[in-house]
Amino acid sequence: MSTRSVALRPISSRPVIKKAHSMFGLKKPDLISIQDLTPGEVEGILDLTSAVKTHPREFSKALDGKQVVLMFEKPSLRTRLTFEVGIRALGGSSLFVDQRGERIGSREKLSDVAHNLERWMDGIVLRTFEHSTVTEMAKNASIPVVNGLSDLEHPCQALADYFTLKEKFGNLKKVKLAYVGDGNNVAHSLLLTAAMLGSKIAIATPAGYEPHHDIVLRACEIAAHTGAQIDITSDVAQAVKGAKAIYTDVWASMGQENEAAERKSIFEPYQVNSKLMSLAASDAYFMHCLPAHRGDEVTDEVIDSAASIVFDEAENRLHVQKSILLLLMGNSSFNWSANA
Repeated sequence: MSTRSVALRPISSRPVIKKAHSMFGLKKPDLISIQDLTPGEVEGILDLTSAVKTHPREFSKALDGKQVVLMFEKPSLRTRLTFEVGIRALGGSSLFVDQRGERIGSREKLSDVAHNLERWMDGIVLRTFEHSTVTEMAKNASIPVVNGLSDLEHPCQALADYFTLKEKFGNLKKVKLAYVGDGNNVAHSLLLTAAMLGSKIAIATPAGYEPHHDIVLRACEIAAHTGAQIDITSDVAQAVKGAKAIYTDVWASMGQENEAAERKSIFEPYQVNSKLMSLAASDAYFMHCLPAHRGDEVTDEVIDSAASIVFDEAENRLHVQKSILLLLMGNSSFNWSANA
């Protein structure tokens, strides 16, 4: 593995803040899927994220008086803390409801939960197993709902990942991302985001573990308009050839623990190790949404190398989610600095 600096390249300036001020609000009232966004809105989120990250004090009152509830059916480190810290940094407050003991909607009808929450809160962040839990909550609640992870998609993660790539490379249209491993929720959101941005993505999975057909079809439809290049293959060497970043995720996601042993033997050829990294571009980075199962989908040598930007991704979850909250529920009249 080569060693080199991984310093971030600044991509923001004061004019971006002014631009952000005029773009409050998204076409849809929730963020359930990357498909809820337009290509322009994806670009706008990345632009706003740059401003939020560079000038955080300018947004410190943007959620003043707002309260957001976090309801999680799955364990969490990054999603919970980055949302809680982000909401507080924007002047709002959050409440965490631990649903690991029972699924949301198991004790009472999900629509009843939604109608209660909309009376007390200003926004809802969900981390669930079934994607339908998120869609049903959004259907029934009159306040914004954000998908913090479902079995189908992980939109906040994918937006943070592409913001990280934008920091590294600038023009995302020239960047090829190779995702290797399970065609899971993260792969789905990365695929859709790449399509929205007109970028290049190759996804390599074992046969039978490809991304969902409907997601691939939708990504290809978007790519036809944005010029994105999409390659779905089982050939991992083909996928990583020329890639500027190699991305992987755990082979068995939460809820698939009983498949872990079987999946390990199937996915072993898709491990990201030094040999696989050497097949990518000479300046390629390694990416992972975390937590990582070291020794399975990635080796210590890779994840601990100078090429690894996994903690940049983790940090950028905070900034991207702040931007999402701003666009969905920010106070458009909050006070801007006189210097903005």
